[in-house]
Amino acid sequence: MTQIYQSIQDFITRWKESAAAERANYQLFLSELCDVLEVTRPQPARGDDEQNAYVFERTVTFHNGDGSTSIGRIDLYKRGCFVLEAKQGSDQAQSIAPLVSGAAESAAGKGRKGRKGRRGTAVRGTRGWDVAMREAQGQAEQYVRALAPAEGNPPFVVVVDVGYSIEIYSDFSRAGKTYVPFPDARSHRILIDDLTRDEIRERLHLVWTEPMTLDPSRRSARVTREVAERLAALARSLEDSGYQPERVANFLMRAIFTMFAEDVRLLPARGWTDLLESLSGNVEKFPAMVSSLWETMNAGGFSPIMRETLLRFNGGLFESVEALPITEAQLKLLVEASKLDWREVEPAIFGTLLERALDPLERQMRGAHYTPRAYVERLVMPTVIEPLREEWQSVLAAAITLDDAGKTREAAEEVKAFHRRLCRVRVLDPACGSGNFLYVTLEHLKRLEGEVLDALHGFGDSQGILEDTGLTVDPHQLLGIEKNPRATAITDLVLWIGYLQWHFRTRGEARPPEPVIKKFHNIECRDAVLAYDAEEIVTDEGGEPVTRWDGRTHKKHPVTGEDVPDETARVPVLRYVNARKAEWPEADYIVGNPPFIGNKRMRFALGDGYVEALRSVYEDVPETSDLVMYWWNKAAYLIRATKLSRFGLITTNSITQTFNRKVLQSHLEAKDGVSIIFAIPDHPWVDSKDGAAVRIAMTVAEGGSLFGTLEQVERERETDNDEREITFKASKGKIHSDLSIGVDLESLLPLNANSSISFQGPIPVGEGFRLEPTELERFGLNSQALPSVVRRYVIGRDLMQLFEERFIIDFYGLSKEEAGIQHPALMQKIIDEVKPHRDTNKDKIFREQWWVWGRPRPEMRRALNDLNRFIATCRTSKHRVFSFL
Repeated sequence: MTQIYQSIQDFITRWKESAAAERANYQLFLSELCDVLEVTRPQPARGDDEQNAYVFERTVTFHNGDGSTSIGRIDLYKRGCFVLEAKQGSDQAQSIAPLVSGAAESAAGKGRKGRKGRRGTAVRGTRGWDVAMREAQGQAEQYVRALAPAEGNPPFVVVVDVGYSIEIYSDFSRAGKTYVPFPDARSHRILIDDLTRDEIRERLHLVWTEPMTLDPSRRSARVTREVAERLAALARSLEDSGYQPERVANFLMRAIFTMFAEDVRLLPARGWTDLLESLSGNVEKFPAMVSSLWETMNAGGFSPIMRETLLRFNGGLFESVEALPITEAQLKLLVEASKLDWREVEPAIFGTLLERALDPLERQMRGAHYTPRAYVERLVMPTVIEPLREEWQSVLAAAITLDDAGKTREAAEEVKAFHRRLCRVRVLDPACGSGNFLYVTLEHLKRLEGEVLDALHGFGDSQGILEDTGLTVDPHQLLGIEKNPRATAITDLVLWIGYLQWHFRTRGEARPPEPVIKKFHNIECRDAVLAYDAEEIVTDEGGEPVTRWDGRTHKKHPVTGEDVPDETARVPVLRYVNARKAEWPEADYIVGNPPFIGNKRMRFALGDGYVEALRSVYEDVPETSDLVMYWWNKAAYLIRATKLSRFGLITTNSITQTFNRKVLQSHLEAKDGVSIIFAIPDHPWVDSKDGAAVRIAMTVAEGGSLFGTLEQVERERETDNDEREITFKASKGKIHSDLSIGVDLESLLPLNANSSISFQGPIPVGEGFRLEPTELERFGLNSQALPSVVRRYVIGRDLMQLFEERFIIDFYGLSKEEAGIQHPALMQKIIDEVKPHRDTNKDKIFREQWWVWGRPRPEMRRALNDLNRFIATCRTSKHRVFSFL
């Protein structure tokens, strides 16, 4: 026995004998625990709390509802790591009185001011002890919410029963609102004897030292990226062999699930991998053998390939069992992919990466970009999970009260009723893409269900109401609408992989009921906002189809080498027959990320016919609105019709600008209107298509006149992945349509005296108009003696940050011929760099007058004619700063 192990055993033996003296014992116990975990002990407390980053009895200030304040003390606090609450129960023989939690003391008016006095104890293993530990968790979470904003919310809450157990709860989004058992409800409680296990001590060591490294989504993101890279290589190789992308995608999705099934033991261990390896040198047998295996997986029964009886998988994934003929090189890629640990795949990002791997055009994008899970959770939690958890806490409190009165059966019935309710909750993502929002929602619903079933077990009821009887949270409650057929199939696959991961994580090796995959038809492949009977191709007078640029295909310009629209990539212009508003399935909550298409790009991306049909059926949405506002408008009407509890949507941060804000305003000001109960006006986001860093807004709405929480980004820090660590400043109050709290500026009337003296600046509509200082010499220009058609160019960023010297070509007032004759070199630049983009623009003026700025602002030019200087401000900045130019 090593010396380290002996010291751990001595620690365990010493502290297992202690009980019923929390205040006397907890600081010594935790100090010695630090030695066992090989971390530093807490530091002496100082008078300034800013310096108390790792101390016992860390003070926090509670701001009470009546305007008063009170002081609380955190048993052990480590900034950026955890809030720890200590209790000490007893064994049966040591029990002297019921334990009174900090929360109960506060309710009794005693609070936690000053030092806590000696309390009674709860008997370990009883319902009273379970209740006391839950109350301790709740008390710790109250301390988190009472921390100063500058502290940031820790990723962990730890509850310790001195000498007996350590319970860990996590919130890796660091929103500080919902801490869930970590790593799951089965293993979040660490008994003191477990400290002899190396992996347990390592887990606790990281809670103390590097807590964010325990975020499973960070670990699994690395595995998921590697999986996606292998699949992309295989998909590319199969398409190069001549197979159509759709056939390749369907084949690979069946292979993906088979690899996953092998790793979670739904198939015999190494059964699939051994089959692939056995085909090396006999690759021509691959299609027949794999098709035979998939036929058996679909129907269930004995598999000659696996030499075992297989479960019935069904569910639509194996309705087609086509296995494509492959080469030896492709077989090798498949073997390499199968050897990865598919249990570690993160469904929250897997769908996005898989969609890219299977899409030939998206594969051309550089890097494996995805929306970080923490960003998704930041919207899912206030929209769906927090209201359900609040409801659960009320139910649990009622059940405990009944149990205390000796009505244990009634208490269990209260919990059962909530579980039935939880299994009926329906969540819709009406733009579900590859399913990341739906999966994250499913996981948190399963986490909550686990806590409900644990409580039910505590009230003496068995957990036989699990999926064996069909009563469980499962993918049929997650509804999606998605126009892309491939993404629809991926969403279904992602939900089932995530569901089965959770099944094995919480139920060990217990087999799920058959069929393993059920065909719920919960993900619909259709347009989410526009319904129609048919699409008709628009023809010209000669009967030929009218076409347009497809909006996504580019080519290299022969002169500049830049990507420009490929005018040969054409799609027909469509007419939509009997266009009408699309219907959405009934749901309790809506959450999602509708497409980011601004009003100016809608015709490019969707076509004239679609945009005209959409605007004709949604007359209440201004034509200047971005596409996402059609989703916001539709969801708001569902709340007003009492058909929906809440919705939360991602939009671009331009939602606060006038052309989008009108949609919000109409619903906020209506008699039966909605309120924004949570908002982040300006949040970083990652465009999963090309990895571009964009800024978005999050809004959550509910019916009635309600106050909300406004979170504003205070600090951002880059990390080594697509995610940024963010610190928020929160405020509460009535949230207005511009996503602000305080005076509603939108209710103010404009001053007539300002008319004709205030203008929006010109918009060039073409990057090619710009001239960098280094380009002047190439055109024979001197920055001190510029021709009238070259101007200094100032943008909003110059006003808000530092001025950068830049110039712009301005042919306003000149015809095409005049510009070409007077300034041939500059005109050639416009022909090369502006005209290719303008040629595909749907605006007739932009196309025909391509050498002139798109919005030259003649009224502004006339107003400035006789002025030596004028005042400029950045229209889209957070703060209004004025500068003379």
